[in-house]
Amino acid sequence: MITIDMRRMLRWGMTAGGVMTFTAAVGMLEAFEDRLLIYPVLSLGYLLLLWFVPVAGYQSSNVAVLEGMEAPPRGLHNVIAGAVTGLVGGVVLALFAIVINAFDLRDVFVPFSLKLVGLLTYGLGVPEGLPYAVLAPAALGLVGGLMHLLPASVRRRVILAVEWVVVVALLEQVFSQILRQIRLEVVADRVFTLKALEWWAALAVAALVAAVAERTRGGFGRMRERLFAGDPRQRTRNSAWMAVLVLVFLIIIPQLLGSLLSEVLANVGLFLLMGLGLNIVVGLAGMLDLGYVAFFAVGAYTVGVLTSPLSPRFTLEWSWWAALPVAILTSALAGLLVGTPVIRMRGDYLAIVTLGFGEIVRILFLSDWLSTTFGGAQGVQNIPGIPLGFTEVSGVGPEGVLYFALFFVLLAAWISWSLQESRIGRAWTALREDETVAAAMGINIVRAKLNAFIVGAILAGFAGALFAAKLGSVFPSSFELLVSIIILVVVIVGGMGNIPGVAVGAVVLIGVLGGPNLPGLLAEFAEFKLLIYGALLVFMMLRKPEGLVPSVRRSRELHADELTQDAWLDKSGTLAEAPGGGRGAG
Repeated sequence: MITIDMRRMLRWGMTAGGVMTFTAAVGMLEAFEDRLLIYPVLSLGYLLLLWFVPVAGYQSSNVAVLEGMEAPPRGLHNVIAGAVTGLVGGVVLALFAIVINAFDLRDVFVPFSLKLVGLLTYGLGVPEGLPYAVLAPAALGLVGGLMHLLPASVRRRVILAVEWVVVVALLEQVFSQILRQIRLEVVADRVFTLKALEWWAALAVAALVAAVAERTRGGFGRMRERLFAGDPRQRTRNSAWMAVLVLVFLIIIPQLLGSLLSEVLANVGLFLLMGLGLNIVVGLAGMLDLGYVAFFAVGAYTVGVLTSPLSPRFTLEWSWWAALPVAILTSALAGLLVGTPVIRMRGDYLAIVTLGFGEIVRILFLSDWLSTTFGGAQGVQNIPGIPLGFTEVSGVGPEGVLYFALFFVLLAAWISWSLQESRIGRAWTALREDETVAAAMGINIVRAKLNAFIVGAILAGFAGALFAAKLGSVFPSSFELLVSIIILVVVIVGGMGNIPGVAVGAVVLIGVLGGPNLPGLLAEFAEFKLLIYGALLVFMMLRKPEGLVPSVRRSRELHADELTQDAWLDKSGTLAEAPGGGRGAG
């Protein structure tokens, strides 16, 4: 007999109502009501308000199936559970609308306005619109419950189709720009209306994704097998072809995106450079560094002081190419100076001390004591671009900066990968897993930590040198603690210890949302950027601590307890060999 878990439904319903209430209370619904996603049926505001309801409706009757256990039957009870979950969430939202309508709370909570009440009740107000405020979430919860009745392959295609429709609608600027660059202006004007995806185009995208998803299922696995073939000659040949394809793509993409989008990607490249450096310190060596922006600042200020004709003290006016080795050297020296005093610290103590070093560096650049060298609050201005003989690369031409950023990113990725597979990389991994055991095995802890700090500082110095040439000026306000935190979030969300993961984290966080004081593709989220960062970080820590694209080793470390708990039983329920070679204990 199938029983419905009322407590679980109420819990998920209250959670859905809390998410909707919070979204409306912080002003997201009102801020994005005019931003249409699918013309003319869906706005970004209502998507942000209601997206969690079908998820809660699905989860309210979703039961994890343990290995060796039979999956529970699916049926009408799943649909009922989803509908009740949405209904509970709708009641919570309706109560919120009643409270706002009955009491004037704008003196304390500015977003609590009558306009918000109208949006929550779909323009009908209280009490006429309350049934709609309750029934709309109930219908979406029912949809979530219906997903249980679909076969797994169909459910997967439906979810992918919905996700891609939302992505295309959100990134309308990117797809529209690409269509216009390849002389398809007519198609862009037909597909996108008022910066929104036409409803028929949304259906076409969903149908295309659903068809392609089934045909390409398992394709990435087969591609990976071919790329990493057992035959060394075949593997080398495949890697060469892949490198050529990536290089051609990187050459073409700035020409397709145009100046505005190339500027966004150039910012992604800068943060990706710093992320690759911090990935060595945090992801590989396991040292939590919250003052990493100091190395970025050292590289930028070194280039600024050596190249600017308006430098407060020196008027050397070096070329950017001549200043780059000096910037790398000073960044490495800064890494050595910061790493030496903290060599015996771990965990929270290391994080606090490195945070202090980062703030000390920023305050020194800001101080009147060193203003004759670094310009104080005025910074260093009129920094020239990167001379190439026939032209000069600077922020005026973001495509050129993007090419340089891509070159440095590829160089940094190759350095990171080479070190990761080397003896020093294995020493960093051992240091991250257990410093005491690593020391007992004969690893030189002092040298390994200093090497991690120095390599990370050098990659940050690269980013700082390019940043100075791109911006044309450097100020202390560009190197605040928030920059270090954002870089750390990029590494954590993408996947610590994994180069592709850091790249995905930089694209998602910096490219889409934008960095501190830097615009992203979704510029309208600027006001809520840090809120989204925090929510995403909390979600990743609770649900997916290994990151979006985790390294295999890191994922095994974080889920070691699960593996050792389940692996000692085989399919028949008898004892089997555990991963470590011993037998599990019953």
